[in-house]
Amino acid sequence: MRLLIIGSLGGQIGAASQIAMRRGAKVTQADDVDGALSLLRSGAGADLVMIDVTLDVHAFISSLDAERIAVPVVACGVSTDTRAAVAAIRAGAKEYVPLPPDPDLIAAVLEAVARQDLDIIFRDSAMDRVLQIADQVAPSEAGILIIGESGTGKELMARHIHQRSKRAEKVFVAVNCAAIPENLLESELFGHEKGAFTGAVARRIGRFEEADGGTLLLDEISEMDVRLQAKLLRAIQEKEITRVGGNQPVKVNVRILATSNRNLQEESRKGTFREDLYFRLNVVTITLPPLRDRPQDVAVLAEHFAAKYAELNGLPLRKISPEALRLLQRHTWRGNVRELENTIHRATLLASGPDIGPEAILLTDDQGNPIMPDAFAAVPMSHSPLVDHAYGTVQIAGESATGSLVGRTVADVERDLIIDTLRHTIGNRTHAANILGISIRTLRNKLKLYSEQGFSVPPPGEADSTA
Repeated sequence: MRLLIIGSLGGQIGAASQIAMRRGAKVTQADDVDGALSLLRSGAGADLVMIDVTLDVHAFISSLDAERIAVPVVACGVSTDTRAAVAAIRAGAKEYVPLPPDPDLIAAVLEAVARQDLDIIFRDSAMDRVLQIADQVAPSEAGILIIGESGTGKELMARHIHQRSKRAEKVFVAVNCAAIPENLLESELFGHEKGAFTGAVARRIGRFEEADGGTLLLDEISEMDVRLQAKLLRAIQEKEITRVGGNQPVKVNVRILATSNRNLQEESRKGTFREDLYFRLNVVTITLPPLRDRPQDVAVLAEHFAAKYAELNGLPLRKISPEALRLLQRHTWRGNVRELENTIHRATLLASGPDIGPEAILLTDDQGNPIMPDAFAAVPMSHSPLVDHAYGTVQIAGESATGSLVGRTVADVERDLIIDTLRHTIGNRTHAANILGISIRTLRNKLKLYSEQGFSVPPPGEADSTA
C-alpha cells in the first residue's frame, strides 16, 4: 500500500504512519494540495490519500477528477467542526476521521478503505487447473492474456500473477481501457507534456512510466481503438514510450498483462483488434471459467462474501440458510462472481433473522425481472417477507413501506428500490450501485430519468429530506 499524506494534521497521525509503514506501506508526505498533485503527476502514485480537512479538499478531488487520477481520499482533522466533515464527504472523500483518535483506529480505517482481497477463493476443480497454470507462468517475464466473461475476476487473477512474479516487490498498475475516453487513453498510458492539449496544465507521467520495473495491467484491452493499438505495440516491442506532445523517447521496463471479455482472434478477423498485437500479448492465455461452470464455488464464495460484508458494515455474522443456498446454486449468474458478491452484500444488509434466508436474496432473470423463490410463491404478496425485502417495500434505515406490489409495474418497483437504497446510503451513489448490483453509470442514468419525471432523488452525500 502506498499512502500519501497531505498536510501535517497537527502531527496527530505520525504514529499511525509508523504503524502503516511497519505493515509494509510506503508513506510519502506533501505540505499542500499543489505539492501532492505534483507528486501524483510525477508517477509516484498512491493507493490512498489522507488530507488535512483544513486544506481545500474540494479543489484537490476536482483536480484528481479532471486529470483522471483515480485514488481514494480520506479527510482528517483535529477540529470538531462537523461542517468541515460534511463538506469533505460531499467533495468526494471516502471517509472522515476526527483526530486525535487512537493511532490503531486510524490504521484500521486506512486498511478498510484501501484493502483489496487478493486471495482467490475457490473449491471447484475447474479453478484448480487454472490456478496451476497461473502459478507456473507467474515467475516468467512472459506477457499473459486473461480471458473471461465480465465478473469472473480477471483483474484479481492479474494481481495474483503479479504477487507471485519476480516483480512482486514493485508496483502493480491497472488501466481500464473501457472506462477512459478514446481521446484521453493515449495520455493515460504514455503521459503528456504541459500544453500538449487543452487541459494539460502540467507534465503528467503516464501509466507505463509509473509501472516501470513492475507490472502494467491493460484491463479490457479489446476496447482500445485500433490506431492506439499500433502505438501500444511499438511501446511493447521497443520498450520505450513518447509522451503526448513530447519528442524524447523514454525507456520503460514493464511486464504487460491484459484482459478481455471478448474473443480477440475473432476481433482480429473483424479488423477491430490488431493481429500482431494479439500475438505479442498472447504468449500465454489463461481462461477463467464462468461461475455457472464452477458450481462448487458458489457456496464457498457466498460464505466468504457474507463474512466480508458483515465485518465491513459492522453487522453480526450470519450463516446462509440451506434454503437460501439452494436458491443461489440454482441461479445462472450472468454477472458471475461480481453478481454473486453484490447479491450477498445486499443480503447481508437486508437479513434480520439468525441467518441469511431466501427472503434476503434478490435475484433477477435474463430479462432483469425479479425472481421470487418457490418457498414464497404461495404466500400472499401482502404477507410475503420476500416481497417486503426485495422489491421496494422493505423498511430500510427506518424508511416507511411503499405498499403492495399488486397492480404496479416493474419500472415503478425498480424506481422505489433504487431510491430507497440511495436513502440508505445517505446519497452515496457508489455505495448504492454496489448494493444494487448495477454500474454507477446505469444508476446515474436512472436517477437523471427519475428527476426529469419529477421524483425526489436524494442529492449526493445527503439523506433525503423526508427520511
